[in-house]
Amino acid sequence: MRIHDWPPGERPREKLLARGPAHLSDAELLAIFLGSGTRGLSAVDLGRRLLDHAGNLRALLDLGPSALARLEGLGPARACILAGALELGTRHLAQGLARGEALTEPGRAGEYLSRRLRALPYEVFACLFLDTRHRVIAFEELFRGTLDGAEVHPREVVQRCLAHHAAAVILGHNHPSGSPEPSAADRAVTARLKQALALVEVRLLDHFIIGDGAPCSMARLGAV
Repeated sequence: MRIHDWPPGERPREKLLARGPAHLSDAELLAIFLGSGTRGLSAVDLGRRLLDHAGNLRALLDLGPSALARLEGLGPARACILAGALELGTRHLAQGLARGEALTEPGRAGEYLSRRLRALPYEVFACLFLDTRHRVIAFEELFRGTLDGAEVHPREVVQRCLAHHAAAVILGHNHPSGSPEPSAADRAVTARLKQALALVEVRLLDHFIIGDGAPCSMARLGAV
């Protein structure tokens, strides 16, 4: 049965307008962007098949435009739509952090760092530099490594904080393995950075470990 023939309350677009996007399943949200299905499959059915193929929504969208375009039922045009939608979400979050509003909820920073770092196949260490009111000044990727880790130099972190006249900083790095649990090395470098930053009166607010699922906050673990 075509989606057009479904009861109005079950159609993805009508459901979104009536109840909001949060009430749609992953397959229904995909159907919104796909626009239509293929022979024998509605847009929702196609969304379900794509999710089954990839394993979950994150794995599907992490494939990137070229790999998406090769999936049956997508092609270049639909792959571009999905990749563009993902980038819009990332930019929306980034601009929300950059509006000059105080960052009163560190969880927003963790979400932003997840969007920027989680899909990378190598480890990246990044910083969000903040002013005295905890407004975002800049975001920078400072160190890149391999699948196993990135070497972090506290002196360079301090230098970048001073260059931005930052009063506080939020750190983040990803674990390509997918586990957000901090290692002994993560705890050690966090302690060294906190000590080094304190010498120049820059406050370390948090250090997020990015893996699968929610980012791990070192501050919540009492390590910051």
